Amino acid sequence: MRGHEVTIFTRGRMKPDLFPEIERLRGDRAGGLGALAGRSWDAVIDISAYLPRLARASAEVLRVAVERYVFISTISVYPEFSKVGIDEYDPVGTMENETIEEVGGQSYGPLKALCERAVQDLMPGKAITIRPSLIVGPHNPTNRFSYWPTRVARGGDVLVPRSLDWPTQLIDARDLGAWAVTMAESGAPGVYNATGPDHPLTFGEVFNACRDVVQSDARPVIVSEEFLLALKVGPWMELPLWIPAAPENAGFAAIDCRRALTAGLTPFEGDPVSSPR
Repeated sequence: MRGHEVTIFTRGRMKPDLFPEIERLRGDRAGGLGALAGRSWDAVIDISAYLPRLARASAEVLRVAVERYVFISTISVYPEFSKVGIDEYDPVGTMENETIEEVGGQSYGPLKALCERAVQDLMPGKAITIRPSLIVGPHNPTNRFSYWPTRVARGGDVLVPRSLDWPTQLIDARDLGAWAVTMAESGAPGVYNATGPDHPLTFGEVFNACRDVVQSDARPVIVSEEFLLALKVGPWMELPLWIPAAPENAGFAAIDCRRALTAGLTPFEGDPVSSPR
């Protein structure tokens, strides 16, 4: 990748033969970090810390071994989304009991915020924290975006909540990955919201892009949110991208990502609409 010598550190349990051309270290951040000891790298990109104890353990081993530590976090660190234009200076969620290690709907965001703090404490002047929104792209095992191109490809009448005008935000994994490498190369320390595109995106644009890409005759059929909620259709996870209109959700798809854009993030580079790819 860009001429870099790359090492990956994994448990080796899933597809251990991937990437045979690069160095592969085996271990576990839960007590099996020995393979990292005594080594040095220019930078680290940490994509998988969910518990602050484990984030701290990795950072402690690598604090003198790297010049930059890129930590992939999440916009879920923000405890509420009533503000339009949440930026990196807005407060993050907290936990009364910071020893809890059960990752769930209420604890996921605060635990990631604690992971951020652990890395930042141990890596002053080195830590780069990236907070993505919904990540989409190839090999995504969830259905949190792919529902829409799959359904549009089937054609016919497609149920769409509320209207075609509600806003949404997402980031392609390839754009995020490329930018994370750029930040590992030369990024300034600090926190960055990472989502896209670089302009307000409506669901109608996403729908039309899906239809254009798959050459479908799909037709949106608008239904009310009240109808869906009465039938217990679940927003976001069950019907992806949809968050009901409410004051407490006003900023959910209006995250301020100008700092990341200024630092070189190029979401949906080339065509900002047709690339839920």
